[in-house]
Amino acid sequence: MTITLHVQGMTCGHCKMAVTKALKELDGVINVEVLLQEGTVDVDYDETKVSVEKLKEAIEEQGYDVK
Repeated sequence: MTITLHVQGMTCGHCKMAVTKALKELDGVINVEVLLQEGTVDVDYDETKVSVEKLKEAIEEQGYDVK
């Protein structure tokens, strides 16, 4: 399953790395692609192992707003 999350506040390479690392630490996340220009994060994940809510929480814990 792939979802695109709209994330506010990401502006640089550090932001990209922080969000990518936080998501990849979750069991069930297969791949993460952060697009700074668009303000989006594409996440490939196994919905039997991780919920969309958990994905959003991981990003929000890094200090970003998920819409």
